Amino acid sequence: MENKIFENKVAVVTGAGGILCSSFAKELAEKGAKVALLDLNVDAAEAVAEEIRQAGGVARAYRADVLDRACLDEIHAKVKEELGACNILINGAGGNSPRCTTAHEYFQDGDELTTEFKTFFNLDRKDFDFVFGLNLMGTLLPTQVFAVDMLHADGCIINVSSMNAFRPLTKIPAYSAAKAAVSNFTEWLAVHFAGCGIRVNAIAPGFFVTKQNQALLFNEDGTPTPRTDKILRATPMGRFGKPEELLGTLTWLCDNHASGFVTGIVVPVDGGFSAYSGV
Repeated sequence: MENKIFENKVAVVTGAGGILCSSFAKELAEKGAKVALLDLNVDAAEAVAEEIRQAGGVARAYRADVLDRACLDEIHAKVKEELGACNILINGAGGNSPRCTTAHEYFQDGDELTTEFKTFFNLDRKDFDFVFGLNLMGTLLPTQVFAVDMLHADGCIINVSSMNAFRPLTKIPAYSAAKAAVSNFTEWLAVHFAGCGIRVNAIAPGFFVTKQNQALLFNEDGTPTPRTDKILRATPMGRFGKPEELLGTLTWLCDNHASGFVTGIVVPVDGGFSAYSGV
């Protein structure tokens, strides 16, 4: 493996079995880090860990519930024993749920008080709490557990925000609110840890196709939904992002030499979406 700028570093990646965070884990490993891959779906995480090992890297997979502090404490102890103290934390666990996605983008008179499909008025609080908690508490709890290793040790935390944090998207109120909270929390953490040798930043991906949003973007026959057409019209580059197009930003933010004076920022990687007014 070449360009091992993270050699002798231990990186912990939550949500590591997913499309975007698996690419993060592989990139960090390729650049020399020993990687702990945390995911509720441990089989998915283990498949990525095996890819890393086959490529000559060091990786271990752990079944992790990022909403369970006791579970994270147990994993923390295992990671320290098997790989070492955490130097880089990627808080990538998160996502939306169809149970908290409204059927329509706009309120429709005479149709929104039904119980036949999801509307703003019949969203279940438990579903809203789950999506909000998964994204915000799923960032808070791993940080509480693993940031202890980084105190006065030039640590780096990268949170995964979203374009929803800049401009809420229709249909997904809990996810939009949660990602706005993640961006705000990133700034809070950056200030809180500024004197302790820990930098905290976030990446805000634009539109990338993942397992979680595929049903919103494509019909069962693979054709694009009207939502996809709207997204691509609002993205000046006119396409979805590719996971590898996030890796340069990831590497820059994790590299203490390249971004040692950078903390508290949220970096859009969005094909121009956040810059486009629609006119």
